[in-house]
Amino acid sequence: MTSLNSRAEGASSLTIYLRLLGYVKPYTGYFALSIVGYVIFASSQPMLAGILKYFVDGLGNPEAVLFPDIRFLQGFRLLELVPLMIVAIAAWQGVGSFLGNYFLSKVSLGLVHDLRVALFDSLLRLPNRYFDEHNSGHLISRITYNVTMVTGAATEAIKIMIREGLTVVFLFTYLLWMNWKLTLVMVAILPVIGVIVGTAGKKFRKQSRRIQVAMGDVTQVASETIHGYRVVRSFGGEDYEYARFSEASANNTNRQLRMTRTNSIYTPTLQLVTYTGMSVVLFLVLLLRGDATAGDLVAYITAAGLLPKPIKQLSEISSTIQKGLAGAESIFEQLDTPPEPDQGTVERQHVNGRLEVRDLNFRYPGTDKPVLAGINFCAEPGQMIALVGRSGSGKSTLANLIPRFYQHSEGQILLDGVEVQDYRLRNLRRHIALVTQQVTLFNGSVADNIAYGDLAGSPREAIEQAAEAAYAREFIDRLPQGFDTEVGENGVLLSGGQRQRLAIARALLKNAPLLILDEATSALDTESERHIQAALDKVMSGRTTLVIAHRLSTIEKADLILVMDQGQIVERGTHAELLAQNGYYARLHSTQFEERA
Repeated sequence: MTSLNSRAEGASSLTIYLRLLGYVKPYTGYFALSIVGYVIFASSQPMLAGILKYFVDGLGNPEAVLFPDIRFLQGFRLLELVPLMIVAIAAWQGVGSFLGNYFLSKVSLGLVHDLRVALFDSLLRLPNRYFDEHNSGHLISRITYNVTMVTGAATEAIKIMIREGLTVVFLFTYLLWMNWKLTLVMVAILPVIGVIVGTAGKKFRKQSRRIQVAMGDVTQVASETIHGYRVVRSFGGEDYEYARFSEASANNTNRQLRMTRTNSIYTPTLQLVTYTGMSVVLFLVLLLRGDATAGDLVAYITAAGLLPKPIKQLSEISSTIQKGLAGAESIFEQLDTPPEPDQGTVERQHVNGRLEVRDLNFRYPGTDKPVLAGINFCAEPGQMIALVGRSGSGKSTLANLIPRFYQHSEGQILLDGVEVQDYRLRNLRRHIALVTQQVTLFNGSVADNIAYGDLAGSPREAIEQAAEAAYAREFIDRLPQGFDTEVGENGVLLSGGQRQRLAIARALLKNAPLLILDEATSALDTESERHIQAALDKVMSGRTTLVIAHRLSTIEKADLILVMDQGQIVERGTHAELLAQNGYYARLHSTQFEERA
């Protein structure tokens, strides 16, 4: 069973690695140039050993000619040619090193960029449930930390494999040419090296996975604390967050130390095996020198002495590759997650905004409890439909199903008589303007945040009119640069009510036929709410509006109020009709009226 698992893991590792190398394809030219460089570099190693042969043999007769059989070199003595050749070999090695390192860096940096862009692109297309199931710290850690681990496996490891691998091949060929019997003795230690490398590789992979998870925890705690610093300070959470971060960081440190410990045991063990093999070779050189000259022996020993370093480096790339493969697993897991389903084919330039919901049922993936059950209603163009009810009654879930943030499988949601799942996703969302309780602003100017995404490039006059309609103009004009004022990360320089008004201005600028307001006025003071309510009354004309409201005073003019409880519509009617029924809505209204009083 263990051998089957190890074979499966080996096949999986190979598949992941080959897929990773697929990202190198666009850089094949640069990669080929780097290989040429490393061939040049590797070929210089036996040259250095070979030149020592002539140096040692020439000690007895410096006046001897190095190449007596080559006519144009017959005038050069060992005394003159050996120093020049050492300089030439060093220059040759330098050219190879530059070509290899520079062009492989171009491949490596290109790979980092491509993987990061691919990951970020997948983030923009992943379904909502993916973000529900994965915390932001781990997603950010993938883009930052894991990608660098992966590129180490795809480029740095290849660099060592090619450069040091070729060095071993050239040196080994040279040694075989000089004395094949002695060289075959060295081959005996290779199986031992293979066993050590294989055993350590599995440990590196497992430990690296844990390090990446721990790194994601560190990023997550830091990210939460930075975003929620006001809550942390106001509730005295500094010590708690410090303890959380210290624990996450210590966990990461401990896992890194385990990796280092494995590496620290593994590398000296490999060196011991390698140098033991070398000592056997040196013993045999002295024992079986035969008629070899002193120069031959020095050259052989030098070439053999150059072997442990590249073999050591080749053995160490196992940890780099395993770290990269562990990172690649998490990256490919995200890249392989199917994007939001978009099988729709309908695209409409304009819709009237007639919204009809028929027998709608919904439960979140992986759960059995229905969130919505038997929902039916119809909103004609220009009508205002209000959803009220306790928290958790399914109001926001219903609002999220219309723009297809989640996919429903039972019942129908029709926009102008067409099932929303039949629309192309981008086209459907172009007809819907959404304002939620949780306002998201971006680190840019006020104008950029109103004219965001598809609205970018809107005329300044239209932006100002939208701000005016959302009652945002009065505070924007007081900002240092007006519409060009930077709002900070997520609008941190603005109040909650100001951020909400910018979000409403963004929705108004979109001028979509279907407007969804999910607790959109919850962060506003009474005066701002009154102004926005007047603006919304004007904007809602000719536009279908779905309002989720906690304050019942904001929906008294609604054409239809749907009272929801536990995922079902328990009452429906106008404000006056529902009060007259003296049921669920009337009790909610009475409670809020007493609170206001």
